Amino acid sequence: METVEYDVVVIGAGPAGENAAQYAVEGTGMTAALVERELLGGECSYWACIPSKALLRPVAVADVTSDLPGVSTAHVAPKALLERRDTWVSHYDDSGQVDWAKGAGLAVLRGDARLTGERTVRVSSADGDVVLRARQAVVIATGSAAHVPQEYADVLPWDSRDATGVVEVPERLVIVGGGVVACEAATWMAALGSSVTLVVRGRRLLGRTEPFAGEAVLAGLRERGVTVLLGTSVESVRREDPEATGTGRVHGGTVTLATTRGELEADEVLLAIGRSPRLDDLGLSSVDLTTDHVTGGRLPDWLHAVGDATGGPPLTHWGKHQGRVVGARIAARAAGEVAWEPDREAPVPQVVFTEPEVATVGMTEAQARDAGHEVVVTKVPTSSAAGTSLQRDHVAGDSQLVVDAHSRLLLGATFVGPEAGEMLHAATVAMTGGVPVHVLRHAVPSYPTASELWLRLLEELPPAFRTPPPA
Repeated sequence: METVEYDVVVIGAGPAGENAAQYAVEGTGMTAALVERELLGGECSYWACIPSKALLRPVAVADVTSDLPGVSTAHVAPKALLERRDTWVSHYDDSGQVDWAKGAGLAVLRGDARLTGERTVRVSSADGDVVLRARQAVVIATGSAAHVPQEYADVLPWDSRDATGVVEVPERLVIVGGGVVACEAATWMAALGSSVTLVVRGRRLLGRTEPFAGEAVLAGLRERGVTVLLGTSVESVRREDPEATGTGRVHGGTVTLATTRGELEADEVLLAIGRSPRLDDLGLSSVDLTTDHVTGGRLPDWLHAVGDATGGPPLTHWGKHQGRVVGARIAARAAGEVAWEPDREAPVPQVVFTEPEVATVGMTEAQARDAGHEVVVTKVPTSSAAGTSLQRDHVAGDSQLVVDAHSRLLLGATFVGPEAGEMLHAATVAMTGGVPVHVLRHAVPSYPTASELWLRLLEELPPAFRTPPPA
């Protein structure tokens, strides 16, 4: 069997893996191989972030025109909307990503990769097997897969790939879940003409955010005709003639769900109840490791994990950040150096592209108090700044900062409203840089822009917070 040596071998060529490989070798003269069994660019590029946002943005624009006098009301054109999605996913052709990788000096190998020993990876494909030996490091960047409990398996439910890759719009769609994927998918599927019912086991949507964020999204979905059943569990599910018809196509006959609120019938059911790291078929036992070692960060110095495979936040931007950090560590170690890293953990931002948008970073108020912080919270209507009120006639949602009462540092921020995601990075920068609120007050926002909401929030803090805390 052929054996090929590289300095770095990365298993998985999604954004996290691509970043790890690039940062490990650029400007060093080292070599790296990306091993991918599907499409270069991974889940994000073809089945998650990119297609979902390509579907959601026109829906949001149409929604604004219905609440903005002076323009004609726009309507979603389903065929054109799906064509836009297809353009953004390059019609599921990854040749552009391959060109990028080769241009960055990265070797691309297709196939299934398994660890077979220290710094050794076996790649199997239709063309045969090859062994890769990594002189410096192996990086696990295998991503995650949608969680499908056994009781659903026989009915062949949709997962997130079917939702973003929708080809046949089901007349009636039941979505099980109340998190980000469920809420975003409900938004675009309703706009495409599906009658959507959301079945949520918890008592609110977006359970990891501030309660007021989930309440705003709940109101927004119901206003758009989505039926939301909170506090409801699925007890059993059955389907007439399930059939593996392909991604985004209806997978058989009528689905019947028995729930604690009664029986539901649908043409399709979408499971959006979480994701699990793809680690089971990696050959971890060959190097005396388990999946818990990977998700717990207990790895030998030659093996690294980035992105969803770590079990951390399943967010593309977080995986890319991890890839950059790990890549820099590998490069520095190979040179006998130590990579510079900040002395505080990077905060993880997230935007939920519902109507209204929800943008969060850091801890919620409850999380901060549970962590032992004494906090001061400032919350204002998102419409309270002229710049936000000008965006449309009716601005839903509130915005909030959570501040440590002693250090005066920002612990968390939540923005709910139109294009709330554009407000978030200032909070991420402030937290990353450790900028206290008495300094943030002197970052002057332009008038009349949405960023002036920052001044509204900061001015609502106690007057004592306008100067440095006592020594």
